[in-house]
Amino acid sequence: MSTPMVLRLLSLLLLLSLSACASPAMLNRIAPEDGYTVALDQQYDAASGQLLDVYTPIGAVNAPTVVFFYGKRWSGGDKSEFRFVGQALASRGFVAVLPNVRHYPAVRFPVFVEDGAKAVQWARANAARHGGDPAKLFVMGHSSGAHIAAMLALNEDYLKAVGGSRSWLKGMIGLAGPYDFMPITAPDLRDIFGPVDRFAYSQPVFFVDGKNPPLQLLHGANDEIVEVKSTRNLARAVAKAGGAVETVIYENLSHSMIIGALGSFLRGRADVLDQVEEFIKREASAKRLPPQSEIRATPLQGAPQRLELVPLPAPEPIPEAEPLPVPDAEYAEPQPLSS
Repeated sequence: MSTPMVLRLLSLLLLLSLSACASPAMLNRIAPEDGYTVALDQQYDAASGQLLDVYTPIGAVNAPTVVFFYGKRWSGGDKSEFRFVGQALASRGFVAVLPNVRHYPAVRFPVFVEDGAKAVQWARANAARHGGDPAKLFVMGHSSGAHIAAMLALNEDYLKAVGGSRSWLKGMIGLAGPYDFMPITAPDLRDIFGPVDRFAYSQPVFFVDGKNPPLQLLHGANDEIVEVKSTRNLARAVAKAGGAVETVIYENLSHSMIIGALGSFLRGRADVLDQVEEFIKREASAKRLPPQSEIRATPLQGAPQRLELVPLPAPEPIPEAEPLPVPDAEYAEPQPLSS
């Protein structure tokens, strides 16, 4: 067998190995079980019976508190699948709150965002008893969970409905989020976010007013599930409005690996957790980078990250995003085969 063929086979085996290691089940199995405590199945909404889990670092007092929403295309998943995320955040000294929200087809938009607001309300009311500081509250999410977090940070109506406001939030962190995904053509998405005259209400980018809590938007340029332009479109709109936003673009990360990199075994793959930690600690102490900035990160296996702070491009008209493409990974959120 020729040397190039051997190298291609080795590369394929490495990719398959990384994909297996990035599965939620594997990341949970290898997540450390020490250094934190877990309060399971705390009820945050009696009417719907929704539950959440709280991960508390040992000895935590007045720690920043992060409400994390997982992503499964608004239609599946469970908080128990993301123990590795709770462990990752707790390992950096943060109280992590992982709620379940109701899913399609049992509910449609905006019910899952309303559930998210109730989870944030619970976290604010109960943070201190779990070692957290209610004045240092963040929302975070991956994929459709990042959509929920962004809606809470950008459309204040949801937190107002539970007696709060965006002033509750020190910041929002989004991993590979769909923030600008019109036109909506997939049948399930049209059902989730319909009727047609309501589609615009589901788009975080349309609620930008420059008054948002600071946003940190991370995305992989190799994402084949949610295109990176969704993050760039939101960042451009927020910057144009004068809001606080920064983006971290990883040239070599896929949709699944940007959250997989939070797992203990894969943290050397990219510095996602380091970026999140720095943002939370900075914003918790109200020290901010200038708005309208972008960090480009190129993950190098076994080598330090190379980071370059560069200005965002000049504001441009926000183009329509393409519909979410067909997925091919375990973290993928199923797309119908035809319209």
